[in-house]
Amino acid sequence: MTTSDIIYLDHAAATPCRQEVVEVMLPYLSEKFYNPSSPYAPAVEIRREYEAAKHRIAMAIGAKPTDLTMTAGATESINLAMMAAHDGHVVTTTIEHAAVLASAKLYNHTFVEVSPKGLVAPESIAAALRPDTRLVSIGLANNEIGTIQPLRQIAEIIQRKRDQRLRDGNTTPLWLHTDASQGVGQIDINIARLGVDMLTLNAGKCYGPKQTALLWHRPDVQLHPIIVGGGQESSLRSGTENVAGVIGFAVALELAERERKDESRRLASLRDMLQHELTQAPPDMSVSGHSKKRLPGSLHVTIAGLDAERLVFALEARGVMVATGSACAANSGTRSHVLTALGMSDAQADGSLRMTLGRLNDEASIRRAAQIIREEVAREMERQR
Repeated sequence: MTTSDIIYLDHAAATPCRQEVVEVMLPYLSEKFYNPSSPYAPAVEIRREYEAAKHRIAMAIGAKPTDLTMTAGATESINLAMMAAHDGHVVTTTIEHAAVLASAKLYNHTFVEVSPKGLVAPESIAAALRPDTRLVSIGLANNEIGTIQPLRQIAEIIQRKRDQRLRDGNTTPLWLHTDASQGVGQIDINIARLGVDMLTLNAGKCYGPKQTALLWHRPDVQLHPIIVGGGQESSLRSGTENVAGVIGFAVALELAERERKDESRRLASLRDMLQHELTQAPPDMSVSGHSKKRLPGSLHVTIAGLDAERLVFALEARGVMVATGSACAANSGTRSHVLTALGMSDAQADGSLRMTLGRLNDEASIRRAAQIIREEVAREMERQR
């Protein structure tokens, strides 16, 4: 099976680098190999180009480049953001990425429940805040079911709580962090409009290089480095800079933002077509997540009693690549904590498929995928009788 034969429906797990991204990165893997911390002229020029790329990334999200810390992936960015909690209390939800949940468990924490559609109620966040709460971390859009959270409303609650603390003489800072990695190229990620204090982005989710990410943070957020050494990235992330990755990230992010509105409409149309094709024929498939407040390219379906893991391999044999949940959960061999948090039974969770659409999909591939999925679901249900 060649790459051209594959119908890829797992863009939430990884995206291929765009050709424009690959081309701009290549010189920095060969003739422009210099360490940007070296003092001679060619290295100084690389430093200038690296900083220019950070400036372009910052402009794409409405930030200042001095407030960006480049990291080796979103997991590192999230871990760095969690350092703002210090020895205080952390509030997050039960459906966050594993990196958020694992980091929160290092602190005194509260996990807020969500609705069966995966939506957190802003008032639930407000109720979870304590006098010692320092950090709230809410993902902009869930990586499994695509539900988009009311981040702006939560930001307003956080600001009201800050104002109240000032009136009460409580000087404990309170910060709002979001992992917006899944939203890039589909929904607005402007920091001012989101109202957040810290934001995580991942180049590998927007057709840029893997292991290249960032943490944007307001200058008054007090962070402690988790990687120490030579003092790069304003001493918050030591280590030789990933010049090629950051250069590629800048191009990928700019293209994603430039094309976002048109691409969002295209993906929503393809997603709705796939949903219609899958849910109009037996067996019954229920759609998870919020019907309106979800990513344009996200479709999550459940067929109670189906062995979805077995179905994934059957679909792969026919060239259709889907997932049962996040790549992290699949790698650990565990049932999705997201689906469990939604109140799904084990049978429902085990019969769930995640399909995330992107640049590799068009109408013909989606119609073909729907046909193959229906055929393989019917075959699998027949086998289980």
